[in-house]
Amino acid sequence: MDEQQIAMGDDVTLEARQRSQAWTLKLKWGAGWILSALILLMSLWLLRSFAAPLTWAAILAVASWPTYRGFVNRLPAKWAPIATPALFTALMVLLVLGPMTFAFIALMTQAQARARQVVLANKEGLATPAWLQAVPIIGAWLADQWNAILGTPNGVALWLQSADRASLVQSAQLLGRFVAHHLFVAAFTVLTLFFLYRGGEALAGNIQRIAQQKLGKRGESYIDLGIGAVRATVNGMLVVGLFDGALLGIIYAVSAVPSPGTLGAITGLLAMFPILPTVAIACIALVLLSQGAGVAALVVLIGGSAVLFAGEQLVRPLLIGGSTKLSFLWVLMGSLGGLEGFGLLGLFVGPVVLALAAAILREWASVRARGEVVQGVT
Repeated sequence: MDEQQIAMGDDVTLEARQRSQAWTLKLKWGAGWILSALILLMSLWLLRSFAAPLTWAAILAVASWPTYRGFVNRLPAKWAPIATPALFTALMVLLVLGPMTFAFIALMTQAQARARQVVLANKEGLATPAWLQAVPIIGAWLADQWNAILGTPNGVALWLQSADRASLVQSAQLLGRFVAHHLFVAAFTVLTLFFLYRGGEALAGNIQRIAQQKLGKRGESYIDLGIGAVRATVNGMLVVGLFDGALLGIIYAVSAVPSPGTLGAITGLLAMFPILPTVAIACIALVLLSQGAGVAALVVLIGGSAVLFAGEQLVRPLLIGGSTKLSFLWVLMGSLGGLEGFGLLGLFVGPVVLALAAAILREWASVRARGEVVQGVT
């Protein structure tokens, strides 16, 4: 009897020791997870200012990776560590920033011409255009404002003197901060892009391995879908920009618009973004109308709207929707929603997120359908 009690006591002691060890292990795991989560959250907080350039660099690297691999294969292997990624990064900078620089210079040229007109108006005054008074509802008010500021000698100078100087200084400061922020984003994007080209294969291998460990085969399919969506979005924007810019340049030339090639290139750049090309066409049509060229203004307005409609309704969905398996409506909503939530970056992020969400929903629906079939069979 005593031996049986002793054995039972040993079993209780062993069970208590095992429970104690299990609780200790759980506490260790819990503390480890909490510490790891805190470190990750702190890392994300430290890198929050670099989220935009890191994302831009990732998008550019993913979109241009096949071209980069072909570029690497054509250069000596000894250049691969530094020279090859540096050269390709420089080419990407020229490809991306070159058209923007061209558009900026063209806009500055046009702004100088308009500034000379304003200086002339301040000295001699400009007559109010006849079409301005014909504008419905606000035509009379617009004509009065024109006469007070541009139609009267020294009217521009008097208007500037009456303006709130504090608001002008604040606007200048905001413009300076805007320029400085985007210069920082551009510079860090270029730097990050170089390192992604240099070590992209190892990084991609690590991401694929983690996705396979956590999600299995689905992880690899999600990665492939995300990569395809990014490349399709970038290619769609580039092709739509070229399509719209070329055709609109022809329409501008037929309508006798000054500098049709330059304005076509600028409108093509704006065509990569929603709404902006429509605003540009409307402004050009208004300028033509103010000069008495009503027929040319109508040609620009109708022809430009048709080109933009074809680019948005046919070309972009054909390029983006095929890879993302999304209809035009979902591509448009993803682009506009991304633009609202993340700015210009959202034009690329939005369709990718919706494509992944659609893939997950399709997978859930297929799994549920297979489960219902199995239950019906049994």
